[in-house]
Amino acid sequence: MTTHDWSREVDAGHLVEARRVAASLGDALRLHLALEVIAYADDEAWAMGHEGVVRVVVQGELVEVDDDGRGTDTRRDETGQVVRKPVMATRDVRFFDAPDAPLLPDGLPRRGMSIVSASSPLLRHTNRRSEGAWSQTYRHGVPDTHLREVEDRQRPGTTVAFVLPPGGRLDADRLRELASGFTHVTVSVTD
Repeated sequence: MTTHDWSREVDAGHLVEARRVAASLGDALRLHLALEVIAYADDEAWAMGHEGVVRVVVQGELVEVDDDGRGTDTRRDETGQVVRKPVMATRDVRFFDAPDAPLLPDGLPRRGMSIVSASSPLLRHTNRRSEGAWSQTYRHGVPDTHLREVEDRQRPGTTVAFVLPPGGRLDADRLRELASGFTHVTVSVTD
């Protein structure tokens, strides 16, 4: 199943809409962002047929979510350039604006990873796959660096580190409680 449009790296109009949706969440936003990231790891663990492991580290306004999944789909295009599935800057067609989007453990509908990226002043997405590892940073959903190869190939998986939007903090205890609602991953939260 196709979840994102691979034909473009950034959908600027969608990012504006994702920021609007994020702003409408008010105080629930910070927890919801972490749950959106964990939901992708939960999907991958289910698809791989095993229980996954997710480690969340909360350090003030910085949240890092690291999983042991397969890593974000990354391919070479017809010119040989490495391209990654554009999950951070395009609409997840399964969830965003879907009237029947599944609810995350906070009771809010799942929207997709772009809501995390669009509302974060800075986000770093690192993915590790059997064929390599890559990283890219975003500011409010827009890439501010090119996808670059990194040496972090110890194991497959994805790390999403993001700065929370201004105006509050993420309640690590409440995140621990809510994260237990995922069925295919074990989540540890450190603060």
